[in-house]
Amino acid sequence: MSTDRPVLGILLMLGFCIMAPLGDAIAKLLGGRVGLAELLFIRFLIQAVVLVPLVAGSGRPWRMTGKTWRLAWLRTGLHMAGIGAMFTALRFMPLADAVAIAFVMPFIMLLLGRWFLGEEVGPRRLAACAVGFVGTLMVIQPSFAEVGLYALLPLAVAVIFAFFMLTTRFIARDTDPIGLQAVNGVMGVALLAPWILLVHGAGLADHASLVHLPADTHLLLLGIGLIGTSAHLLMTWSLRFAPSATLAPMQYLEIPMATVVGLLVFGDLPDGLAMVGITITMGAGLYVVMREQAEQRRSRRLSAAEASALMDEPAP
Repeated sequence: MSTDRPVLGILLMLGFCIMAPLGDAIAKLLGGRVGLAELLFIRFLIQAVVLVPLVAGSGRPWRMTGKTWRLAWLRTGLHMAGIGAMFTALRFMPLADAVAIAFVMPFIMLLLGRWFLGEEVGPRRLAACAVGFVGTLMVIQPSFAEVGLYALLPLAVAVIFAFFMLTTRFIARDTDPIGLQAVNGVMGVALLAPWILLVHGAGLADHASLVHLPADTHLLLLGIGLIGTSAHLLMTWSLRFAPSATLAPMQYLEIPMATVVGLLVFGDLPDGLAMVGITITMGAGLYVVMREQAEQRRSRRLSAAEASALMDEPAP
């Protein structure tokens, strides 16, 4: 039975585009209260607590062996590094600017697909990548003038998550997506727990331990874990009901959503140059998405024509 329900898929992706900036906003609020390691630990702990029972109760596969297991550790390390870089950037930068710069990732993914997977990338899409990078530089410029090298952190986020997505591509066919996220949470906790115990046990932390934080901070920590986990589940489930070609343009709604959240929560609004850069980046990204869709349709038509030609050939 077909599971195509494009309207439901689009609504789930819209939920992701709303929740992801909310999670980033909470991270920005927590930036001065909680150390980065503790923030990441709570983020991955809640992911594990939510998803491990879900995977166990539903009978989903989440055991891995050999190469897939090693790639899962690499994927978790990249996930931690990407989230950590974004959380650090949000301490210094407006929310919309950081999110917009990080959206250079689709262009990097396109180039990595060409270099590492041998995927064909035509001159038009390469030109769109160049235009997208120009738009990103226009967003970086005013932030760089204000906060210095911290403005480059979202660019690092884009590179890290491009490799994260590339790693996910290599293991996606052999793993259940929700089971993979559960493993991701467990691995994140396993990597971060010893570091937190060492730092606090040696008295090296310059902030309060998680136990002694105010109640409102605990609520924010709970919120960032639940929202981050829920956002990724919404994205995963959206792909069950609608093709990625339908959902890809929807992801760019995250940028205006981040602008609205940044304005309402922090009173931040990108300046004129940054707004122009955001518009250029979104336009170039949407062009790349449309070209991908056109190429997929062309490939399907060619495959159908070849199959039809084979059927029409006389039997020997």
